[in-house]
Amino acid sequence: MTNDKIQLVKHLVDAIPDLTLGQLHWIRRVVKVFSGYQKYTLTESDIFDETVLRNFGDAMRVHHSFSVEPFSKDKFEYVLVEVLKITGRNAVLAPKGNPGHDLTVDGVKVSLKTQADKGIKEDILWVSKFMELGKGQWSNKPVELEGLRQQFFAHMKSYDRVLSLRALQKSPRWKYELVEIPKNLLNLARTGVLEMKLDSKQNPKPGYCYVSDAQGNKVFDLYFDGGTERKLQIKNLRKDMCRVHATWEFLIPEE
Repeated sequence: MTNDKIQLVKHLVDAIPDLTLGQLHWIRRVVKVFSGYQKYTLTESDIFDETVLRNFGDAMRVHHSFSVEPFSKDKFEYVLVEVLKITGRNAVLAPKGNPGHDLTVDGVKVSLKTQADKGIKEDILWVSKFMELGKGQWSNKPVELEGLRQQFFAHMKSYDRVLSLRALQKSPRWKYELVEIPKNLLNLARTGVLEMKLDSKQNPKPGYCYVSDAQGNKVFDLYFDGGTERKLQIKNLRKDMCRVHATWEFLIPEE
């Protein structure tokens, strides 16, 4: 046991007698969760090492000690910065509401996404809100989709990497994975086929950009969500063309 750990244990032990019965209950709950099943796997990552992997997974277990809701984007941002800082990395959150990157890690700007929809598929990614499309000409003319696609490319200039935290299994046995969506993969949208859904009742009309590889195999779709939403989604993105950094599996025991 290191000196730092010894000092921290002593500090916690000294503080316990002053805690209320309720506070002790919550500490006991977290300790019980930490003693349960867990399996953390580092696959191929230059962002996570074994320490960051473990600390991030344990932070998710603390969250699920008190909640059956998947890890949200704001928790993802905050916890990732904190666990990186613990290991001496230079990690800084972007200002709240920043339209581009969410944090900077060792000078690299990173955009973070989460996926936890009920119909999640392990081999297919969906980003329900990649960016807002509140500006630019957009009504019911198919040619206007080109301007929306250009907004997508302009948006990507404000960050270097895109990471998605995905909740593949939920309570009581959770499984999360961290997947990087390569920007060069998203840039294939430059040659994608645009189609506006003119029969839709939405105004402005929604549209798609269908993206395939050089062999004609489907890679992903950009979906320009019309109506009041006016946001860009990424649908049907093949995970085999992305990079899995890590996975976390753990069981949250009953009270």
